[in-house]
Order: sequence, then structure tokens, then C-alpha cells
Amino acid sequence: PPVLLFRYAPGRGGVHAERFLHGFRGRFLQCDGYDGYELLTRVERPEGPWTLVHCWSHLRRRFVKQMRNTKSPIAEAAVRQIATLYAIEASVRGMAPAVRLAARQAQSAPLVAALKTWFEKQLSMISSGSTLAADIRYALAHWTGLSRFLEDGRLEMDTNPVENAIRPVALTRKNALFAGHEVGAENWALLASIVATCKTNDVNPVDYIADTLQAILNGHPQSRIEELMPWRYQKTSSLAA
Repeated sequence: PPVLLFRYAPGRGGVHAERFLHGFRGRFLQCDGYDGYELLTRVERPEGPWTLVHCWSHLRRRFVKQMRNTKSPIAEAAVRQIATLYAIEASVRGMAPAVRLAARQAQSAPLVAALKTWFEKQLSMISSGSTLAADIRYALAHWTGLSRFLEDGRLEMDTNPVENAIRPVALTRKNALFAGHEVGAENWALLASIVATCKTNDVNPVDYIADTLQAILNGHPQSRIEELMPWRYQKTSSLAA
């Protein structure tokens, strides 16, 4: 079922991500290009190390900023080419993974390969100390992760669904400073997880929390805890029954 989970950490180091993901099964981890995540590719676990899937939206923002600030024709061309990839994604959004994968291999893969070659050529023609060169180097350094969506139809091109879930939290960051200490921050993350998971399951968080607390007060057995999950809420006429 769809779950959005927030967890407080006292810093940004990769070790916090490693602790957070300890025990989770799976192969792919979709993230931005933050260096701390590279640690996870060396973690030993039964399923093998995590395979990082990088985000095209983060890359695109770099060239949009360049285009706006410097009117760079190279940045503008990069944005246009990335937009073509997104247009292909839009045409298969919501379809079965096999259908998405077939479209990506037939249409997107040649464009991605050509874009990499184009980036390499542009990099050889511009000042190595420019911000534009740094943006192109960022793209090339993360190219393997950026290309992973071509390998599996379940993967997305970007982390936008997660970013959209985080945005309300970021907007209320100053309001959350009252947490005051780590226990408060952990509790705040727990409540944010419940609210965000309710929203992604089209459940009213206020109604869900009120009905769930009432069910617990009425003695809902722990052995039937699954019935109290947000994704089950709409399927249950009365949690207190």
C-alpha cells in the first residue's frame, strides 16, 4: 500500500539514511545527487547493495536556472531535450510497467544516449570553470543513475512525488521549531507520516485520526491492527464497530 514515512535525524550524513533503511528489502533507491547516499551503494545486505536511481528534475532545475540567469543557448537546448523525455513519460503515465519500459527503450533510450554525447561535446567547448560546465559535469557524474529508469518500468524519472509530499513540511519548518528536542522532533515526524499517508490514500487525516483513536479507546484488538491502517479506512464503515 502507498505509505509516506518521515523520520527525524540529527544530521545529513549518509549513515542516517543507512540506519533508516536497515531491514528494508528492495533493490532501487530513488534520490537526488547528494553525496551521502553513495554510502548506501557499499552497504552489505542479503539483497545486495542499493542501486541508486537519480532524478531528472533536479538536473533540469540546474539548466532552467542557467537559462534564466545567463540566457545560455546551451542550457536552453538542454531543457528542450529533457522536456522531450518528459513528453514520452507523460504518454505512458499510469500504464503497466511493461508498457512503460517498452516505450522507454524504443523512444527514450536513443535520446538519453544522444544527450550524453551532446553534453560531452558541449563540455569540451566551454570554460571548465563556468557554472554551466559544473552543471554538465553533475549530469555526467550521475548519468548511470539518471539512466536507470530505462531498465525498469516501475521506476520514475524523478523524485517529484516525494518532493510534493515534503513541500508542506518544508513550508511549516519554522512552525515546527517548537519541537525543542529530539523526542519532540520524532513525534512530529510520526504525525507528519500519518497525515501524509492519509492524503496519498485520499483519506481525510482529521477524520482518520479521530476515528482511529476512538477505535483504540473502544478496545480494538492489537491483533487486528491492519484494519486501522489509512489504506483500509475507506473500506471500513466504522473502525469502532
